[in-house]
Amino acid sequence: MDNEQQGMNPSKPLGQAGTPDIRNLSGSFMRDIVSYWSPVHEAAIHGRLLSLRHLLNQGWPVNLSTEDHVSPLHEACLGGHPSCASILLMHGAQVNAMSTDWHTPLFNACISGSLDCVNLLLQNGASPHSESDLASPIHEAAKRGHMECIEALVAYGANINHNISHLGTPLYLACEKQQLACVKKLLESGADVNQGKDLDSPLHVAARMYSEELACLLMDFGANIQARNAEGKRPVDLLPPDSPLIKLFLQREGPSSLMELCRLRIRQCFGIQQHHKITELILPDTLKQFLLHLNCVEEMDSETPAKHN
Repeated sequence: MDNEQQGMNPSKPLGQAGTPDIRNLSGSFMRDIVSYWSPVHEAAIHGRLLSLRHLLNQGWPVNLSTEDHVSPLHEACLGGHPSCASILLMHGAQVNAMSTDWHTPLFNACISGSLDCVNLLLQNGASPHSESDLASPIHEAAKRGHMECIEALVAYGANINHNISHLGTPLYLACEKQQLACVKKLLESGADVNQGKDLDSPLHVAARMYSEELACLLMDFGANIQARNAEGKRPVDLLPPDSPLIKLFLQREGPSSLMELCRLRIRQCFGIQQHHKITELILPDTLKQFLLHLNCVEEMDSETPAKHN
């Protein structure tokens, strides 16, 4: 068992290893102790499963929280320890407990990127939806590049286009952080390619960062190159005159081919989780690959008349 005493009041009754014996504490003492970091929190965040089980069996409350309303389950998920999270849930931990920063255990699991924790929480009733306009699990996963966490959240009904005023959409945030794999996953899952932050679109972000790869990806999924931000500027207007990206934008200003228009329309009809729905279609593999923006698109385009003059 861990001998963690930091922050504990030595005047309180002590049990084994010098930790407060929770069974001997009065109600007033209990209200006082919640303002401290407890051995339960310490065991949870460091993944000390045996210590955690021992503390819970001793009678330590599973939902003991700090003055910031941080529970042991918050800490287990922040540390990325699904085994600790599992035993806490089995002992009755509140799966949707919220800290004063509006962070839930699911939010913390998306910080750590622990897919096992994310799945465990969702399977035990964690809400994938944000209770505030300050933070959300899917935004956190997008910001940190945790693609598999995004996929799990979307599968449980997370709003893929959830717009938080100071962050924008998950897609916009992933573009800002240049998390290309997450950008692609969000687009494949049905994210609106033109929704960003206020009037600033994801394509504005790509232009501002001079990212050709990001710009191409967004354009392939139907980004509006004529969209104007709050300053009345199009994405191309944000580029320096000598930027090689200008040529790309000029090429894309021409009308889209019928193939591309059909692809966009088909993907729009599928809505969220487009990738999985497209793979289940009874179509030739080459057409599925085209709909999924895989490499064969270049080969198929080369067999069609040039779309640009």
